[in-house]
Amino acid sequence: MPGLDQHVQFALLLTLAAGLSTGIGSLLGLVNRQYNPRLLALSLSFSAGVMLQVSFVEIFPKAKIALVTVLGARSGYAMTVAAFFAGVAAMAALDQLLPSHAMVMPPPQGSGTKPATAEEARTLMRMGLFSALAIGIHNFPEGLATFIAALNNPRLGIGIALAIAIHNIPEGLAISAPLHYATGNRAQAFWISFASGLAEPLGALLGYGLLRPLMSPLVMGVIFAAVGGVMVYICLDELLPAAQRYGTHHQMIAGVIGGMLVMSLSLVLLA
Repeated sequence: MPGLDQHVQFALLLTLAAGLSTGIGSLLGLVNRQYNPRLLALSLSFSAGVMLQVSFVEIFPKAKIALVTVLGARSGYAMTVAAFFAGVAAMAALDQLLPSHAMVMPPPQGSGTKPATAEEARTLMRMGLFSALAIGIHNFPEGLATFIAALNNPRLGIGIALAIAIHNIPEGLAISAPLHYATGNRAQAFWISFASGLAEPLGALLGYGLLRPLMSPLVMGVIFAAVGGVMVYICLDELLPAAQRYGTHHQMIAGVIGGMLVMSLSLVLLA
């Protein structure tokens, strides 16, 4: 990537890797109709634990330090809180504008690799395409969040990229499974699902291109705080409800605590 320094290249590669993990879910939806609900619940809640720990222990404090340095103690703290909840509000507003999507689609009733009726096929096709649209648009801010975090702190970026990657696997499944059942076309289902993951590096590139001329400690602090809000919203609105839906309450809690513990140990070891 000529013209980009090593920090930017590393951040983009992490974001690309996280986005392309959607392809893993795509393949799962095509080669295996069965999935392990317990493993899925643990994976989603583990991802949520990583993202919550990172948001509250790393991102929010670092954003506060940056903004307090520029604005002073009281105003800097107030700006951090405002930016954090602005990130939450932005994701909530985005959710209201998009068609709803399920994290994972179970196999339809019927035999074979295609649905039993034409109406069922149309329903599944619509479901898969709406999921691709919704997930693709959601991936824009996720990509920017991963990129900004990695740009500020590479070790932090690795943790966030891992959590986003785990989160993206069932999203790929949510797109490819219904499309495959609707059409019987594995290649089409895979590439539509795979393309939704490319929205993450695209979001990172567009965000960086737009924000680069404005970069300053104040702007970076605001963006960093907003990224924390975006990640917390994703955990509370998507990951944890899906984890509880596919597993038990205690499995969800175990996954969250495990994610928080692993993320904390990694930050300590890499400090």
